[in-house]
Amino acid sequence: MSSRSSGALKRRLAVGVLVLLSLVLVTLSFGSGEDGSLSRVQSAGASALRPFAVGAERVAQPFRDAYGWVDGLVGARSEAERLRAEVRELRQRAIQSEFALQENEYLRRLLRYLDGPRFPDDFDPVAAEVIGRPAGAFAQAIVVSAGSRDGVVAQDPVVTADGLVGIVTRVSRGTARVQLLTDQEAAVSAVDLRTGAEGIVLHARGTRETLVLDRVRKQDVVRLGDEVVTAGWSTAGLTSLYPKGIPIGKVTSVGQTDTDLFQQVQVDPYVDFGGLDAVLVLVPKERTP
Repeated sequence: MSSRSSGALKRRLAVGVLVLLSLVLVTLSFGSGEDGSLSRVQSAGASALRPFAVGAERVAQPFRDAYGWVDGLVGARSEAERLRAEVRELRQRAIQSEFALQENEYLRRLLRYLDGPRFPDDFDPVAAEVIGRPAGAFAQAIVVSAGSRDGVVAQDPVVTADGLVGIVTRVSRGTARVQLLTDQEAAVSAVDLRTGAEGIVLHARGTRETLVLDRVRKQDVVRLGDEVVTAGWSTAGLTSLYPKGIPIGKVTSVGQTDTDLFQQVQVDPYVDFGGLDAVLVLVPKERTP
């Protein structure tokens, strides 16, 4: 038999003896119970090795603590750097906002800017029921149950909870006629609430309840989904018929051509003009007795 074969045979025999010895010890352990001789030997061995286990635990504990401290330090530094970056960004925003506020106040004083009335702070709403609609296929008007006895006069703006409805054009003691914003003769100065682009809201030709934001310069930015509100300008003693900040509608289409002087902006109104049953007439507080 060669030396290599003899070595392999010895290893197999050693493994077999160890497996057999393990089985014998397991059998004796189960057979002797907790109070048997083998259990006492195991307990004695564990007691003898316990100091070494405790010593190893004490030696390893400082290394574990050091690892935890380093890991926490790295995390704390990362969080501190993130917070410093956030503070820098917020500080820059605060500086820009303060600069814009100061510049705005300076320009207002320079141009002697007179702010127009604001909705709804400067108005008292008068609730009115829609009691009629003028005859005619193209009539864009309603009649409401509020008139001069309620403090309503011509050119008072009319709204609902959704937005701008129109303006009072004729008043009697108990009723008033309201021209809807979808009328071909109606117009209101408006502004894109997000970008500040200005224009005039008009009725879109060929439709019943679609509006357009006209006279918007090509260099101004208007995006789909932007909210359009009343501009409410006031200058040189003249004031817009509509107060500032009344919602009108949402931009649904933006386009332009090389031949047009202005952008083509379509606006979907918030108000359902065909389903009006009640409105609010805005009476200026300065006129309220």
